[in-house]
Amino acid sequence: MKKYSHSKLTKFIVFIIMIAFFSGTITTLVKIMTIPFNSVLQKSYFGSAAYIQESQALISDLTKLMGEFKNEENILNGGTISEDELKDKEEELYFQFQNSKKYNPKLSEEENYEQFKKEYADEIAHERDKFIQRDLREYHLLLQNMDDYETPLFYASDGTNVYTNTTMKERQEFETYPAFFIFDHYDQEIYPKETRENDYLYWITDQVNELDPENTVIYLAFPDKFLNPNIKEWKENSALSAKNLYKLTYLVPGFILSFIYLALVTGRKSFRDQEVHLNVIDKLYNDINVLLCVSLIALYTVLLDLLFEMNNKMILPITVLIAAIGFVLIFSLIKHGKNKTLIKHTLLYNLISQFAHFIGDVYRNGSLAVKTVLLAVGYPLLVALTFFIFPVTLGVAAWFALKKIKSFNAIQAGVEEIKAGNLQYHIDIKGRGEFARLAENINSITDGLRNAVDNELKSERLKTELITNVSHDIRTPLTSIITYVDLLKNEKDPTKIEEYVGVLDQKSKRLKVLTDNLFEAAKASSGDIPVHLEKIDIISLINQGLGEVGDKILARNLEFKLNFPADKLFVTADGRLLWRSIENVLSNIFKYALEGSRVYVDIEDLGNDVRLVFKNISASELNISADELMERFKRGDESRTSEGSGLGLSIAKSLIEIQRGKFSIQIDGDLFKAIIVLPKYSQE
Repeated sequence: MKKYSHSKLTKFIVFIIMIAFFSGTITTLVKIMTIPFNSVLQKSYFGSAAYIQESQALISDLTKLMGEFKNEENILNGGTISEDELKDKEEELYFQFQNSKKYNPKLSEEENYEQFKKEYADEIAHERDKFIQRDLREYHLLLQNMDDYETPLFYASDGTNVYTNTTMKERQEFETYPAFFIFDHYDQEIYPKETRENDYLYWITDQVNELDPENTVIYLAFPDKFLNPNIKEWKENSALSAKNLYKLTYLVPGFILSFIYLALVTGRKSFRDQEVHLNVIDKLYNDINVLLCVSLIALYTVLLDLLFEMNNKMILPITVLIAAIGFVLIFSLIKHGKNKTLIKHTLLYNLISQFAHFIGDVYRNGSLAVKTVLLAVGYPLLVALTFFIFPVTLGVAAWFALKKIKSFNAIQAGVEEIKAGNLQYHIDIKGRGEFARLAENINSITDGLRNAVDNELKSERLKTELITNVSHDIRTPLTSIITYVDLLKNEKDPTKIEEYVGVLDQKSKRLKVLTDNLFEAAKASSGDIPVHLEKIDIISLINQGLGEVGDKILARNLEFKLNFPADKLFVTADGRLLWRSIENVLSNIFKYALEGSRVYVDIEDLGNDVRLVFKNISASELNISADELMERFKRGDESRTSEGSGLGLSIAKSLIEIQRGKFSIQIDGDLFKAIIVLPKYSQE
């Protein structure tokens, strides 16, 4: 024994025996899994779990229909909702309430809970309705299932509802069959008698016992045409199960003993040998070894599924092949376990170890040595680690170097362009390396310069236009005032004097409106206006506001079309400032909308915000951009022959923004749209 116990021939023979035992065990287990395993443990078909399972699903459905659901009216009245599940939902909602502003810490828990039930009454009712709809769906699904049962024959009644798949209604009719279950009020009769000794009978009786015995009747019967083939199949399965279990009694111990023997002698030449002898296969890294073992198991599982459907005879040879490869890898791991290199001989351990040394060297040498270390140490180390794919490593290094050179050249060319004055130039370098960060920083500087230049040009243009427009708008009424004052000095006719005074009054009011608008625009843009945010019914505000300007609507012969949700919508805003903004938009419509056209007002619920949109057709051609129209003193009427300061939309925008909203305009041909977005009012 000492001479042959560790010989290669002995190990090889035992390995073959172990593979044979293992393959036999696996294939036997596969066969057992395809048949009811417990069929070998019962004496007859009527004492088996298979027989009880034929009725279990039907009894379960009937029990649920008659015991839990009863009828549709009971479900709709909430009779199927348990107090526990409804209580759980209430507790979830109460947790939300506790974390909201409505929770009052000064009140007791009971008082807060009463307040919660009032505030969340709709949410609780909604959750209750969801439970009812869930139970209704299950109830109707169970009713459909009743139509699918062909066997066993059944008749069930709870005193009101009847469920059956046969014309038989009387107990005596069901008792004529070779096997039946009778649950007649308090009486239970089961035939044949060996069924009473079935260990799994409680699967049925426990469910039936939950029903009201005074009103419940359930009759089940199994005809011969159903029983005979099932009994025959059960007997065949029972014999096959017994045969397979007998096989396992010697296959499993044989496998375990041979595996233990090989685990003890592998890597050794004798029992006294303390050295572990490794071979070529043992050079494979252990983590890769484990990965291969897992892959073999996954491959075998997939192949097993395919072979079940295609060719069962191929299961054994496939099992032998995969088991042989798998156990060679497993015994290699056992060797490394004996050699205490199970962790050290892994690719991951080696990579981490080498990387740690590399980082240590870089850290000790400081930032100045980073590039030198990467080139002088990192690359040769990478080549050493990947010697088996050296051409690939060399190609990757060449590609990486070329990529960096291209990035440097792109940055150099970009800097030359920017230096030449091309501030629109953008250096496009992908990635997150040093060159990419440098290019991004240069682009940021360019963007800043370009924005500064654009802002300066825009500022100069606006300053020039502001002076021009203000001069024009103020000079027009002021010139009229000076002219009519000169006329008044020499006029003696009272009628003329009254006419001149009327003109002076009109022009002075116009001048006052212009100066007031200038003052209001300055205050709005600086944010120096007190804001009192509150809950505003936006739909009511629009309806009321349109009523107040009805005369202006009639004067322009405009037709307003409102589109808003049926439910009320509340926004968080300052009512006075909001109406001032809307009034400016309406004033703009009255001045520039095409007379006799339609004006559309849409109010939309965006979830967290509410959007208010005004749409009208302009009387004159809109040959100006939306951005320009938002500037101060800008008008769609570039000739400036119409009344207006050009400040209305600018003021509206500033007022909306200090209310935490957004104001914008859109122009599509002659279609003008003013859009106001405000935060929706939240109770929390």
